[in-house]
Amino acid sequence: MESFGGRLHRAIGERGPLCVGIDPHPALLARWGLGDDVDGLARFARTVVDALGDRVAVVKPQSAFFERFGSQGVAVLESTIRQLRDRGSLVLLDVKRGDIGSTVNAYASAYLDPSSPLYVDAITASPFLGVGSLAPMFELAAEHGGGVFVLALTSNPEGASVQRARGADGRLVAQTVIDEISQLNAGAQPLGSIGAVVGATVGETGCDLSAVNGPLLAPGLGAQGATAADLRVVFGSALPNVLPAYSREVLAAGPDPAALRAAADRVVAECRAVLAMS
Repeated sequence: MESFGGRLHRAIGERGPLCVGIDPHPALLARWGLGDDVDGLARFARTVVDALGDRVAVVKPQSAFFERFGSQGVAVLESTIRQLRDRGSLVLLDVKRGDIGSTVNAYASAYLDPSSPLYVDAITASPFLGVGSLAPMFELAAEHGGGVFVLALTSNPEGASVQRARGADGRLVAQTVIDEISQLNAGAQPLGSIGAVVGATVGETGCDLSAVNGPLLAPGLGAQGATAADLRVVFGSALPNVLPAYSREVLAAGPDPAALRAAADRVVAECRAVLAMS
């Protein structure tokens, strides 16, 4: 089975360096003229899939915006995942799960086991119970060709108090996370399957990202204030492994499918221009 890192490397080569979020929050549903209900959720998700599913490398549904409608919302999420797969996009489910023991095993099975109705190519995960606590996710991902993106330096201002704290060995907590990811990806070709999440708004990271050998998901672009040019400052020599992530910057162009495609094409071109400088 081809690894997630291999599939991602190929998808970026074919479709460009872009991850688009599906974040159907109430204000965006209203902007599209849709109700804040299951029907509005389903119509929103279907429109994004139809417009972008066959041209964007990675699509990242935010699970919480589906879960808030209960079982019906989760059913829409399951359908959205299937539709994206049919159109060739890799599906990164933004769930930020993290736990220990049998619970993290269950999370891994829910998202990274092909027999699950919520099976996706990759998920986001929180390492702040220790990166080692995520081992069941890493193991199941490796078994089935999946990926895990581990939070390292997030774009929210509250994150710095934890992520930039120093451990007993003097390293930033974020650097410790990055170093452990690097070990998991050592020797992988063309790209490791365990990624790090590093916000595009964080500026100088104070971390060494050069050895990660895996994808670096960069949220915070567009509506959160960062531009493609900021990626050079944040990632430096690790720029070739960056996967830029946009949500509202693209989604606000809807609901017209042509406008959504034009917005995605525009940000892909901006990101290609920056990443080509590496």
